Amino acid sequence: MKNSTLFTLIAMALGLIIAYNCLYVVKEIDRAVLLTFGEVTNFDVPPGIHGKMPGVHTVLKFDGRMQTLDAPAQSFLTAEKEYLEVDSYAKWRVHNTADYYRATSGDESRANNLLAQRINTGLRNQFGTRTVHEVVSGERDSLMTELTEELNTIAQNEFGIEVIDIRVKKIDLPPNVSESVYQRMNTERQEEARELRSTGEELAEGIRAEADRESVVIEANAYRDAEYIRGEGDATASATYAEAFNQDAEFYGFTRSLNAYIDTFSDYGDVLVISPDSDFFKYLNKSTQSD
Repeated sequence: MKNSTLFTLIAMALGLIIAYNCLYVVKEIDRAVLLTFGEVTNFDVPPGIHGKMPGVHTVLKFDGRMQTLDAPAQSFLTAEKEYLEVDSYAKWRVHNTADYYRATSGDESRANNLLAQRINTGLRNQFGTRTVHEVVSGERDSLMTELTEELNTIAQNEFGIEVIDIRVKKIDLPPNVSESVYQRMNTERQEEARELRSTGEELAEGIRAEADRESVVIEANAYRDAEYIRGEGDATASATYAEAFNQDAEFYGFTRSLNAYIDTFSDYGDVLVISPDSDFFKYLNKSTQSD
């Protein structure tokens, strides 16, 4: 019993060793290639359990999930001849196992280096045709979309890699030019402020001049209307006086004389030098004669 049990255990151990060396598993998240004596005989081994001959076949597996390339910051020159420190990253995954193996031998770090070089070249070309404002805010999204599409085509053809997305995390000015750029921006803002103030003062002067002109016109029109109304009133009064005078000229003259006497003799301090036979004393003389 003991010998048979030992033999069974040894056989099981040998079977496990043979199975371990002759079988391999490709997961759903992996991509794999099969090499026979160092030559690739299957560039895209499907997921599942597969057999191989130890010493003859070699299996290389790659991570088929999305990978992140966090590239170091690089300096790029814009169309304004300004250097910018750009920190970017990219999302990629294996698209074609055969092309990927030929280009990188399955080395992920080599794939990252090749892709980083392409991304730096693409960013340099894109930044070189745009201003600082365009790459910072104005055309940043369109720049990233255009660069992703362009590099995806190149990476698939050359490396068997699908570039899913490229994004810029941060854009900074180099320290040696930050101060000069700040001073220039400050000067531009001050010039713009002075121009706006000058334009505002010019508009204000025009508004004040227009208001003064309208004020003069309104006052002139009001004075004209007032004089017209006053003239009509004087004419109406004169016509009324003339009509009343024509009805009884004697009574009208008498009334005017009485009002003149009242106005003349109301102040006892006044001295009146006039002839007693003057028409001014016409009705006073008549009253004396009647007495």
